[in-house]
Amino acid sequence: MSSDDPTVPVLCEACETTTEVPLSEVAETIRRHNENVHDGEEHAQVDPTIAEHLQDLVARDMGLLD
Repeated sequence: MSSDDPTVPVLCEACETTTEVPLSEVAETIRRHNENVHDGEEHAQVDPTIAEHLQDLVARDMGLLD
């Protein structure tokens, strides 16, 4: 993990937990948590507020909001 790798909050409402995960590890961390703790059901996720903000940034960068 690089010290330049930003962290992203991952929430699991079922476990009532929040953790900061390096961006490069988010997908694997969420997959592993849901598989190991929730029998594959999708409970853990990137904080929805952050996910929405990232979607807006990507859409703006792609010129979709112009």
